[in-house]
Amino acid sequence: MTAPRPLILLDVDGVLIPLRARRVTVRPDARARPPRGEHDGNPLLERLDPADGERLLSLPGDLAWATSWMAEANEVIAPILGLPDLPVVDWPDDGPPLPGTHWKTVGISRWAADRPFVWLDDEITDADRRWVAAHHPRPALLHRVDPSIGLTGGDLAAVRRWLD
Repeated sequence: MTAPRPLILLDVDGVLIPLRARRVTVRPDARARPPRGEHDGNPLLERLDPADGERLLSLPGDLAWATSWMAEANEVIAPILGLPDLPVVDWPDDGPPLPGTHWKTVGISRWAADRPFVWLDDEITDADRRWVAAHHPRPALLHRVDPSIGLTGGDLAAVRRWLD
């Protein structure tokens, strides 16, 4: 039996949408417009780099959203990045987070179940890493992305090294 493919869990704000504007790589076919709706005209969407979609799809793992955008990430973010609809981590209402950990940590570990995972987020701390190392049954990389610049080639190289 083969080992399960690792999950690659993606936050949006601070990871794919950095706090500061950045240069983006625009393919001629890339600037897909999200459907009209609540996020129409959101200037922060201009900070998305369509090339991030290809870079993420090239990683040897299964992408999923781990963001407070929830299903809206598929409706708004995925078309701009050229991503297919991805699974979405469902956040259970388990009450307050464990002291010192991010509110997503326990839910991500539960959702990943018995699979190894990479979690890309801008709010990961050492407390989250310690909790996952002690409680998740498979290897996990909790990689903090600098929210001021968002996802970089260096971040993706670190993820690829861990996955290889």
